[in-house]
Amino acid sequence: MVKVISLSNDAYEKLKAIKNGKSFSEVVVELVDCRKKKRDLTKFAGIFKDDEKWSKAMDDIEKDRKNFKLRDFKL
Repeated sequence: MVKVISLSNDAYEKLKAIKNGKSFSEVVVELVDCRKKKRDLTKFAGIFKDDEKWSKAMDDIEKDRKNFKLRDFKL
């Protein structure tokens, strides 16, 4: 089924610029799917908080940061 929608000139030009031979419908579907994928990453938030290997890695990173020294550079 086909639906008619209205877009501002700015929105139309932006969609037109990224469509590269695809239909406007294909571009809209890709953009919506991409947005959903980004949102799905939130399900991984905090996944490593109780992991021993992750805690050790974070400790090692912190030690490296404390031991890091800047080099002098003269021109």
